[in-house]
Amino acid sequence: TSFSTPKKKKRDDGMREHVTGCARSEGYYKIDKKDKLKYLNNSRAFAEEPPADTQVRSPRVPARRSEQRRLLSSFTGSCDSDLLKFNQLKFRKKKLKFCKSHIHDWGLFAMEPIAADEMVIEYVGQNIRQVIADMREKRYEDEGIGSSYMFRVDHDTIIDATKCGNFARFINHSCNPNCYAKVITVESQKKIVIYSKQHINVNEEITYDYKFPIEDVKIPCLCGSENCRGTLN
Repeated sequence: TSFSTPKKKKRDDGMREHVTGCARSEGYYKIDKKDKLKYLNNSRAFAEEPPADTQVRSPRVPARRSEQRRLLSSFTGSCDSDLLKFNQLKFRKKKLKFCKSHIHDWGLFAMEPIAADEMVIEYVGQNIRQVIADMREKRYEDEGIGSSYMFRVDHDTIIDATKCGNFARFINHSCNPNCYAKVITVESQKKIVIYSKQHINVNEEITYDYKFPIEDVKIPCLCGSENCRGTLN
């Protein structure tokens, strides 16, 4: 019994039609250049014109980007601007440095121009209760720590940056400051952020008003501004 090789029939799209129904059973054969070119042209035409329903479900990249821009603009207009600024501050921190200050000991200085009403830095530390803050303040005095960096968030919460904080704890007080502190809520958690009141130049010291409560024992103020109150409290 002799076996004959089945003939390969050509289709309209340039592909060979296999008689046996399986290309592997018919061995290897060379594809003519004209047939290959015809197949490639048909494939390109099909890729450039996807079905209408596919276009609706999968918009092209420029359409997606324009849609994202529209969503972002509507989100910016309707959402809290403080939250957006805080997210921007996390991804792109301001360039700051701490060095010796003419006001008091160490201070924080801008290494880049900062526009007005910008988030400068978050005041980072441990969130503790008033009872713990009183205990720590006494312990810091016993340990010989000259300054404790505690910032009150509300009646129940205080941020202690004395031993675990960032550069924000070096910001000095001024009676005529270029920044101010603001409490914002991010994911149901209160945070303290330092905002710029005005344009801040490079190498200018960052300052804000501590707003200490009035007490009998006064703490002298050394800010040197024209309207200096003389004391911090």
